[in-house]
Amino acid sequence: MNNRLKVLRAERNWSQAELAERLDVSRQAVNAIETGKHDPSLPLAFRIARLFALSIEEIFDDGHR
Repeated sequence: MNNRLKVLRAERNWSQAELAERLDVSRQAVNAIETGKHDPSLPLAFRIARLFALSIEEIFDDGHR
């Protein structure tokens, strides 16, 4: 799944560790999501969307439009 997480994080000058702390996950989890190696759980996707004040669809793209 493609996502804009790295770009959104960079726009705020947050490190992966800072984003992980805000989301209550590990830095490794943030890295895995950013690189597409892991898709977030639905509850985590909602937390990410709320943190960035965006919809889940504005952050994550499953390739089906």
